[in-house]
Amino acid sequence: MSKFGFVFPGQGSQKVGMLSDLAARYPDIESTFAEASDAISLDLWAIASSDADGLLDQTHITQPTLLAASVAIWRLWLSQGGKLPDLLAGHSLGEYSALVCANVLDLGDAVRAVHNRGKYMQQAVPAGTGGMAAILGLDDDKIIELCRDAAQGEVVAAVNFNSTGQTVIAGNKAAVERAMAACKEAGAKRALALNVSVPSHCSLMLPAAEQLGEDLRNLQFRSPIIPIVQNVNGRVAKTPEDIKENLLKQLYMPVQWVDSISCMWDFGLGKIVECGPGKVLCGLIKRIEGNIECYSTEDPESFEQARTALTLA
Repeated sequence: MSKFGFVFPGQGSQKVGMLSDLAARYPDIESTFAEASDAISLDLWAIASSDADGLLDQTHITQPTLLAASVAIWRLWLSQGGKLPDLLAGHSLGEYSALVCANVLDLGDAVRAVHNRGKYMQQAVPAGTGGMAAILGLDDDKIIELCRDAAQGEVVAAVNFNSTGQTVIAGNKAAVERAMAACKEAGAKRALALNVSVPSHCSLMLPAAEQLGEDLRNLQFRSPIIPIVQNVNGRVAKTPEDIKENLLKQLYMPVQWVDSISCMWDFGLGKIVECGPGKVLCGLIKRIEGNIECYSTEDPESFEQARTALTLA
């Protein structure tokens, strides 16, 4: 069997009704959500299914809900006879999903950690004062240079190297707006403000990292049973201590997604499964390394297609 990997999505992949079709066919989906819900005394399945109170897009709710969704699909994959992948990676928040699936963290511990992570991130930057934007069609080095010039004593930096020609910037709102204008003037095809409440992966998140560090120090991190490529350097983590340190750095350092997928390709992976709602990562992977086949798992049809393809490979 040829090598394959799993990747886990981060914020932005959530949507009301996610995994509803899978849950209708496989009761194990709701069982995982129930376990995650117990950890923080919130009904995450109700939020994912109907979001009657409009909570799903609040970052401290989004994060545990998406974590539960990815782990639920992972457990379903195993229960349905899916093969273990050779390598794992998660985009931003998705790295916590990878850690649970690699047996580094227990689900309950991870749910509590990302629930608090979301709170700390929101507390670090007052609502309305931060921003993020996607820059399309401009060289990464040029974006970095323009952000440096646009800062003017504030913070703005390239924070997500998502694919060739797609980079996300983040920081203080005014500085992000200056950088967007500069990128457009320099020839970017588009500069799109993102509808987010927190400017992730920049230095404004240092206070959040300090708070999260206190939480992670009290958790047991085990050696992964499946190797994990981490965001901060696009390399396979070596020890539980390295994993923990990289999780904290991830809050205020860029997501090196291009390097992460390149690492998976160099590892010999020809196929990757996106384990979670949506197909965002499959889209990015196709632009990074077009020779990799990518499968989504968000509904019964795509899940079965992925499982069959990887079982017979």
